[in-house]
Amino acid sequence: MNIILLGYPGAGKGTQAEILVKEYDFEHISTGDMIRKEIALATPLGKAVEKGISQGNLVRDEQIIKLVEQVLKRGRQSHIFDGFPRTIPQAESLRISLSVLRQKIDYVLFLELSKEEVIKRLTSRRVCSKCGAIFNIYDKSFTGSCSCGGNLITRSDDTLESAKHRLEVFEKQTRPLVDYYESSIGVKRLDASKEAREVHNEILRAIGLKK
Repeated sequence: MNIILLGYPGAGKGTQAEILVKEYDFEHISTGDMIRKEIALATPLGKAVEKGISQGNLVRDEQIIKLVEQVLKRGRQSHIFDGFPRTIPQAESLRISLSVLRQKIDYVLFLELSKEEVIKRLTSRRVCSKCGAIFNIYDKSFTGSCSCGGNLITRSDDTLESAKHRLEVFEKQTRPLVDYYESSIGVKRLDASKEAREVHNEILRAIGLKK
């Protein structure tokens, strides 16, 4: 089963993908994580895209597609695509890559959230510099530190200015994907403002894993 998670930055796509991976046999394809790894390793690709990401811009289609194809070639049958595709050309490339492997997209889920809530979530997000764990300063469980001992930092793409720009980029380049998939396999819309476990249960019902 192949699932695409769509939604604004901060809508909880990564969190929901991680829960599904723990409970079911999915491979999590997070292009954001892939790119951050390239940046951390200071690869040529990482150096090329670091400046653009800090300004909230998207990585070029051909760079992202290359990374995703490398993962698909591992031969797994179930994937959760988080942060990919972000443009219609990427969606077309994904469709072709999956068809070569005799696979297809089974579900497209759109995690709906207001722009106001998106900005609040993004600007209040903190990331552990050591293990990559994500925290939110408004969570009741937030203590200001990570259990692994790493420092909590604000990512360069989680500032207020960058958050607003990312919303603009989403509307221009990614929003058309909703219509693209609606006209083919359909899009299931879910309320992402709920607690993570509630959203997870809605996802399970949407993909037929829970009544």
